[in-house]
Amino acid sequence: DKTKFVEILSVKREVAFGKSRLDFAIELNVDGENKTLFIEVKGVTLEENGYVRFPDAPTERGIKHINGLMDAVNNGYKAAVFFVIQMEDVISFSPNYDTQPRFGQALKNAEAAGVKILAYSCKVTPDSLEIDKLVPVTL
Repeated sequence: DKTKFVEILSVKREVAFGKSRLDFAIELNVDGENKTLFIEVKGVTLEENGYVRFPDAPTERGIKHINGLMDAVNNGYKAAVFFVIQMEDVISFSPNYDTQPRFGQALKNAEAAGVKILAYSCKVTPDSLEIDKLVPVTL
């Protein structure tokens, strides 16, 4: 189905949901119906030959956040993980199975549960970081 009208009603930071504290809760009006979208943002800096991965070190907290997003979806909310790749000209994003296979599996489970997985590269200057291009995600 195609959405005809989306209005952002509010944006809240550091929102508690279940056992997690998620980065954002965005209240939306979508075609006359109010919905909540939870978003967790992760910064990505690990790159090799144009391929970027997350995490660069084990992160139990990251797994907890992913599980929180799955809980949100299971309770009727919308949810997304937004990977901000802090560089330009990358080929694709994937979980870092070498560093933490459990994070990669949590991300696969989240996608299967309905959590949207997004990765964007950035234009980088000495004074700024600007979201630029959607990057393919390989789980």
